[in-house]
Amino acid sequence: MSLIVDVFPARSDNFGYLVHDTATGRTAAIDAPEAAAIKTALLHRGWTLSDIFITHHHIDHVEAIPELKAEFGVRVVGPRAEADKIEGLDELVAGGETVSLGETTFDIYDAPGHTLGQIVFHDKAGKHLFTADALFSLGVGRMFEGTPGPMWEGVKALRELPDDTLVYCGHEYTQSNARFALLIDPDNAALQKRAAEVDALRIAGKATIPFLLGEDKAANPFLRADAPELAKFYGLEGAAPGEVFAAIRKGKDNF
Repeated sequence: MSLIVDVFPARSDNFGYLVHDTATGRTAAIDAPEAAAIKTALLHRGWTLSDIFITHHHIDHVEAIPELKAEFGVRVVGPRAEADKIEGLDELVAGGETVSLGETTFDIYDAPGHTLGQIVFHDKAGKHLFTADALFSLGVGRMFEGTPGPMWEGVKALRELPDDTLVYCGHEYTQSNARFALLIDPDNAALQKRAAEVDALRIAGKATIPFLLGEDKAANPFLRADAPELAKFYGLEGAAPGEVFAAIRKGKDNF
């Protein structure tokens, strides 16, 4: 059993993902940002789309569902909590459940905050994690719905996954995230190293995705909301990590 992941650009700064189960030939798009980009990637690989796995209801992640469903007759899987916001869903899932693509099984995690019902897909066997706008390289998504506490709990749960997990997020925001992270955590050697790597990748015109979860655990301030140095930066010594997380999120919003 093996999963191949194809990464390609979509829209202005989205990442598109095709995941291909080699045992059965089934292929899923993770979110549906742009039909043309997805169809071009399918043609390049010689794959046929069988499924779409949706993470949340924002238009830049669902816009291509109608066109792709009409052309390929795909099964569309998405968050139960956002079923009323996403047209064309065939199967509803939530955290703690699983969904299969051929012989590949994805564990579902709830990741509220960017939207209340956002979910992420984890291929435990292959160590691939598709986080959309819940977790970025050196950042997290802007909090449009909900409160910081549940968002912190959601990313903290993802932090428990193995360090060698490869993370595939929804957008190329890493360079901006690095600049903010260095502002609030300037003495973090792991962050300094990652920021330099990111600059080199972007200068070369390369994407910063996927990234290793273990490296992000050490460098991403949102995954380090329980670190004393970040509490100190915000004058929140002794505060609950959720409060520090909220301060970091507010700081990034105003950055």
